[in-house]
Amino acid sequence: MSFFEEKNPEMDRYLETHASSEPEILRKLRRETFQKTTQPHMISGYQQGRLLTMVSQMLQPRNVLEIGTFTGYATLCLTSGLAKDGKITTLDVNEDLAYLPKKYFEESEYAGQIDFKLQDAKEFLKETDEIFDLVFIDADKENYAEYFRLIKPRTQSGSVVMFDNVLWYGKVLEENPKQKSTQVIKELNDLVAKDDDFENLILPLRDGVNFLRRK
Repeated sequence: MSFFEEKNPEMDRYLETHASSEPEILRKLRRETFQKTTQPHMISGYQQGRLLTMVSQMLQPRNVLEIGTFTGYATLCLTSGLAKDGKITTLDVNEDLAYLPKKYFEESEYAGQIDFKLQDAKEFLKETDEIFDLVFIDADKENYAEYFRLIKPRTQSGSVVMFDNVLWYGKVLEENPKQKSTQVIKELNDLVAKDDDFENLILPLRDGVNFLRRK
């Protein structure tokens, strides 16, 4: 959920009505996510989806990695800018929900470019030797710092990495947080800010996106 959605819904509606329209396949997927899942708020929001779409279209990446598929909304946004010979690997561990993203991936015009894996992301990153042009992480917050360490060797100059939920509903302002996820998100934000190999900016979009570019 976004800050404006919770605190100022009128502003949230204003932001949505002044953004590019949402493709029909994404509207259908968003509707079905709210109908058939118990935590529909986990879906990437409409505004965030527009950001992912625009970043992908500007980069035209050949190799994209997504950690945390959920129902596939962000995946389809990220595919929109893929190079003609490009692909996206999207990882999740929820077998019970896998039918839903698979349904929409097959319906998508990018079906042949999406590799959906039910696999632990840490295992995948330790095994792969691929280099990624664009990475989006939106799962398993308690492993965010470890994901950053594992992802760094899989990037090159110009690679873009985005971590979602890095403001954690404002909990990052807590001096001594008791919740492990808050502790790790704060650790991630500190690691990124101190890493001279990246330039970054935390975008206060929805629940915060840490936007990184490899120098």
